[in-house]
Amino acid sequence: MTVYQCEDSMESVFTAVYRAYEEKRPPEEVSLSMTDEPMLFAEFIPVEPDRERTRKVVSTLWRNFGEDDYLKICMALAAPDPEKGQAVYRTIVHGLRDKCRQGHLFDDLKDDYVRKTFELARGVLREYDHQRGFLRFKEVELIQDCRNVAEDPGGELWGEFSLCADAGASREAGARSVLYARIGPKNHLLTFLMPHFADRFPGENFIIYDESRKIIGIHPAEGREEEKGETSGTGKGEGIRKEQCERKGGSFRGSSGDAAGEQKPMTWYLASCGDGFTALDGLRSSGRELAYQELFTYFCLKIAIRERRNLELQRNMLPLRFREYMTEFQKNMKQ
Repeated sequence: MTVYQCEDSMESVFTAVYRAYEEKRPPEEVSLSMTDEPMLFAEFIPVEPDRERTRKVVSTLWRNFGEDDYLKICMALAAPDPEKGQAVYRTIVHGLRDKCRQGHLFDDLKDDYVRKTFELARGVLREYDHQRGFLRFKEVELIQDCRNVAEDPGGELWGEFSLCADAGASREAGARSVLYARIGPKNHLLTFLMPHFADRFPGENFIIYDESRKIIGIHPAEGREEEKGETSGTGKGEGIRKEQCERKGGSFRGSSGDAAGEQKPMTWYLASCGDGFTALDGLRSSGRELAYQELFTYFCLKIAIRERRNLELQRNMLPLRFREYMTEFQKNMKQ
């Protein structure tokens, strides 16, 4: 048995898939593991993510299985399940071996690995749909000077904040503000939420912070895109790792395009922050934001009909774990 030890990332899993095919190993004797659990009489091979190998695997999946099935594979890999790598690998093997047509990769649900991949993707998609509706942006001001945070482990990210804030300042004289949202999903959804909101708000500077994974998504408004370095720091948990994610229309649902049907590229960035990251401590709601928060909360209260309250139905439609991050459920609107 050959065990490829992968990081918890799509790039690492796809690199392991490429290596398994490149080394012509029998699929029945290959295992993709995301844990350090020992296994007797097994050969352990650590896997370093490789962009070129990942690109080739993505191209193969897209060409053979189509956009929808490729997205389901990506969503399955966003789930916090230690067995997802093996399930995805065997699902890919199944699809290529049986020459599944586009859109039919998950037809054979009697296969344990195909069924598990399908169930993981379905769970991630359900939460993704929830987050698209429940995520709340607020306008925040950057009160800390990004040029004086050199000692901050997250100080370099302030350059990204500064670009967004300076662009926003042109719309309102003297204001250094961006749109900011905080989430805490069970699954790794930021790579799906960023292109969705970049497509909806291409002219806005916004930040989405996943506090469960200490990851920030940054979207500079159109016209403020500049070249950035690929890597800063030494990896997750130490410094910041930045990745430019340019998405051509069609790679995700909700592709952008003009009246002539031409697709427009969208650029956004992901930053993985360490435990010592304090840049978000310098964010506070703007005066205009507080006024609108109060109006929105008052509106939600006034349209409610007390005689028709159904708390059980409310919890089914809007689970309690999302309410912590929603404006209309905040107790103290002044903070």
